[in-house]
Amino acid sequence: MTQPFAILCSALLLSFNSCTPKQAPATTAEQNAPATEETTQAPAQKPLALGAEQLDRYLKLLEGKRVGMVVNQTSVIGKTHLVDTLISRGVEVTTIFAPEHGFRGEADAGAHIKDAKDTKTGLPIISLYGSNKKPSKAQMQNLDVLVFDIQDVGTRFYTYISTMHYAMEACAENGKKMLVLDRPNPNGHYVDGPVLEMEHKSFVGMHPIPIVHGLTVGELAEMINGEKWLEGERSCDLTVIKMENYDHTMAYDLPVRPSPNLPNAQSIALYPSICFFEGTNVSVGRGTPTPFQVIGSPFYQKKDYSFTPVSTPGATDPPHKGVKCYGMDLTDVSHAQPFTLKYLLEMYNNSSNKEKFFNNFFEKLAGTSELRKQVIAGKTETEIRASWEPNLSDYKVLRKNYLLYPDFE
Repeated sequence: MTQPFAILCSALLLSFNSCTPKQAPATTAEQNAPATEETTQAPAQKPLALGAEQLDRYLKLLEGKRVGMVVNQTSVIGKTHLVDTLISRGVEVTTIFAPEHGFRGEADAGAHIKDAKDTKTGLPIISLYGSNKKPSKAQMQNLDVLVFDIQDVGTRFYTYISTMHYAMEACAENGKKMLVLDRPNPNGHYVDGPVLEMEHKSFVGMHPIPIVHGLTVGELAEMINGEKWLEGERSCDLTVIKMENYDHTMAYDLPVRPSPNLPNAQSIALYPSICFFEGTNVSVGRGTPTPFQVIGSPFYQKKDYSFTPVSTPGATDPPHKGVKCYGMDLTDVSHAQPFTLKYLLEMYNNSSNKEKFFNNFFEKLAGTSELRKQVIAGKTETEIRASWEPNLSDYKVLRKNYLLYPDFE
């Protein structure tokens, strides 16, 4: 799938030291006085604890088991990879399954990932990208439990959730247990976009959910299982290790970039609105220092801003490589801005090559054949959004059934 990247924001823990002058001891009357709005302090927010950090809750589920792990560079506890942590705790890890971008997360989007061996542990690494998206029966024979621990960014077309789907399916087909260690959704504070029409199902869109689905991977796994979206309407033996002290209003800056071209919080916030361009002749900034934070095309008719993509790690052959692209710098756009179609409409309406603006990948990303038609017909964002109802409203009702944490509404 198309996937972006370059610098991901480390989570910041802010500590404050207050220096206040000494106060005189309170009188008895003052001590017994009822609290006022000025004197009452809000309780300190408890620290977030990721699913992977809840070792006391899931190590017992792995005792005496052969364990396979669907993991990548985001699968860490602090600075230690989860694979290393579990091995140090005596867990018998037999196999590593790697998603798009590979075990270390360095490959280009869509690049073929080869099976290999981890140099640190000697464990076999099996790619779940390319022709082998689902663990085979033979690959599942050497394990009893499959652990999924990968950071998602909350969009339908981000392929790690497709990998999770196929891992669940393999567990269901082979009678294995599936353990999902939950992580925050950095775009989990809202729901938006057209719901996927299943005739457009692909690896960048496997479920009838909107582009911004508003679920953690644990919640989505519960939905996949509960709605029987696995092949043959199966359910897998699923356990989700929930986070502690998480809710859907919580801002979360990822400590590790989830893929090479999503380097920071800005790119992740813009990703739902910009990934459409992977199905057009517009560059999303791959091959620049700011992927998924700039957009441009040689055919955009406004010349106020430009960039030229070059070969970079994670984007060795970017679209329009070596060609000047004109477009928009979005590096200063507010993080709080939700999913929008305004960039898509702006770039199309001001393109000198509308005939070749879209390619065949666009419908897979959009999840519907209507959006291309609506853009070409000159529909406004308000008009296009109206067409997403009632499917979007129905999804929001469905989503409530699978929430594991306090919601944003």
